[in-house]
Amino acid sequence: MRANRLDEQPLLALRRVNLPTTRTWLHDDVMIVGVPREIKKNEARVALTPGGAHTLVQDGHQVLVETNAGVGSGFTDDDYARAGAFISPSSTELFDRSELIVKVKEPLDAEIRQMRPSHVVFGYFHFAADRALTEGCLASGAACVAYETLRAADGSLPLLTPMSAIAGRLSVQAGARFLERPQGGSGVLLGGVPGVLPGKVLILGGGVVGTNAAQMAAGLGADVVLCDVSTTRLARLSLDLPPNVRTLVSEPSAIEEQLRHADLVIGAVLVPGQRAPHLIRREHLRLMKPGSVIVDVCIDQGGCVETARPTSHADPVYVEDGIVHYMVTNMPGAVPQTSTRALTNATFPYVRELAALGLTEFLARGPGHHAALNAAAGRLQSADVATAFPDLPHVDFAR
Repeated sequence: MRANRLDEQPLLALRRVNLPTTRTWLHDDVMIVGVPREIKKNEARVALTPGGAHTLVQDGHQVLVETNAGVGSGFTDDDYARAGAFISPSSTELFDRSELIVKVKEPLDAEIRQMRPSHVVFGYFHFAADRALTEGCLASGAACVAYETLRAADGSLPLLTPMSAIAGRLSVQAGARFLERPQGGSGVLLGGVPGVLPGKVLILGGGVVGTNAAQMAAGLGADVVLCDVSTTRLARLSLDLPPNVRTLVSEPSAIEEQLRHADLVIGAVLVPGQRAPHLIRREHLRLMKPGSVIVDVCIDQGGCVETARPTSHADPVYVEDGIVHYMVTNMPGAVPQTSTRALTNATFPYVRELAALGLTEFLARGPGHHAALNAAAGRLQSADVATAFPDLPHVDFAR
């Protein structure tokens, strides 16, 4: 089947209605949903599957997908065309025509320049860790609705959970790889062998990332210590996790002692909407064994390691004070066929709500929905992000 292409259908009036190219995000009956190709380096996820596009079209909306947006996740342009979507030849045209922009990763400079006050952009942002991104999105005037701060009725973070699970599992795979001597590590096999003790893994944080990392490391046969500040959480994990995972209350002296023995350290700290605290300082690296590996999964939030700086899948590690640092900011992007499906399983119901209700009514569904709005009309709408950047324009949170 030959894909429907917007360059061949310039008026975008092919089904029921004659739509203007832009509208206020306050909503009317039909939404134009745009799905750009992700341009972050080594990022092959896509924010909407053909199945999701089909459902939106059946709901009466129009869906624009940038050409080749889904290829890395196993979806062709023809798959989207069969679902009723239009294939946009460029991001410029897609941004010009769309109202609701559905993304995976935070917009980069080229995308920010195309964002307008008429846009609602729904995706991961992690503003508190990136001032330049925050300033750029504020200047665009667009409404930025963040996956990572949307809350369910029970207070959980449903759009962060699936990627946290994948990142937690990948953190052990990455750590095991870079512990290999040819990769710059100390040469320790995490699972050991009969007659040789297994490697030691320290996990900082007992949330979704930490739990999944502990399961993977334990499955390899490693000696695992998982730290968290919540004794209630640790009590529950001690019952759920394998016996080679021991739990420990997270406090500075305990972390320092564990760092002396760890072959692999996984940073799995989450403070929703805020920058991650530095639990590992530069001076702590001197306590660690040369060739040990740190995988900081919370690098999207600035990292829980003082010496952390973002890396990519193409160049994932660097060595600081003899310690291998793995700081990839889009770890789930390494497995897009898995992570796209896991992500869209969680995000699509909210995409459908946004398209059906418009932003104002979507936010009115409850405080968990409203918590997702981080910026709009040139002002910060999140108290957590405003705390990180108090000098940037923000709404009056006291009202």
